[in-house]
Amino acid sequence: MMDHLANTEINSQRIAAVENCFGASGQPLALPGRVLLGEGILTKECRKKPKPRIFFLFNDILVYGSIVINKRKYNSQHIIPLEDVTLETLPDTLQMKNRWMIKTSKKSFVVSAASLTERKEWISHLEECIKHLLTKTGRQPCTEHAAPWIPDKATDICMRCTQTKFSTLTRRHHCRKCGFVVCADCSRQRFLMPRLSPKPLRVCNLCYRQLLADKKKEAEADRRQTEPIRSAVQGYEPSSGDDSDKSDDEKAEQWPADTEFYTSEVSWSSFHS
Repeated sequence: MMDHLANTEINSQRIAAVENCFGASGQPLALPGRVLLGEGILTKECRKKPKPRIFFLFNDILVYGSIVINKRKYNSQHIIPLEDVTLETLPDTLQMKNRWMIKTSKKSFVVSAASLTERKEWISHLEECIKHLLTKTGRQPCTEHAAPWIPDKATDICMRCTQTKFSTLTRRHHCRKCGFVVCADCSRQRFLMPRLSPKPLRVCNLCYRQLLADKKKEAEADRRQTEPIRSAVQGYEPSSGDDSDKSDDEKAEQWPADTEFYTSEVSWSSFHS
């Protein structure tokens, strides 16, 4: 189906229509070989409350955004490479049914469909596209994923100290490592996690200590790995016999010493067949 639709006029028109709906705020989506396979509205579990979002499934990316006027105007465009996506089916809650998690290395979040059938269709088509793409590129499935943010309304107290009660004046914060809802005192630290951002991010005190310990272990492992090489170079002395054709300036210089929260009204717009 993907090969059949690639580079066809109808596919180009569909992608152009999506670009037009996002307007100047969105990125260009048309690429040689890219195919728009389907679209639909899913409910995304956001920090404050669940919100409807428009999703577009292409053969290599997943695009979603906020709905201003359905079929006419969208904004807040997000583009997720399918190579980075892992899916996890979730149990229903009292508030949300037909849920699953979209996990990536930079961001993970929960969505729900209007029906069980719709969820099966989404997951089936996503998995098919991911498998096809990984086979084509030769990449392995992603194993490291960002923690999903636990919704604000999931707790009225800090999930770390369990003492601070949230209110209008006492704000909720999220640890970027574990996704827990925490108070300001329990999340004063910042830590650089290049996989998520080029800037240091807010983390809770527990995750901060764990990240520091992991960083120390990595540094120690690197030191042990380079120590034999450093010792060998320090112990090496070039020949000083008269038959040497190297001057003193050419002698080699020595190297310098150097808790898991998640478990695993518009209908679906049919896929093109």
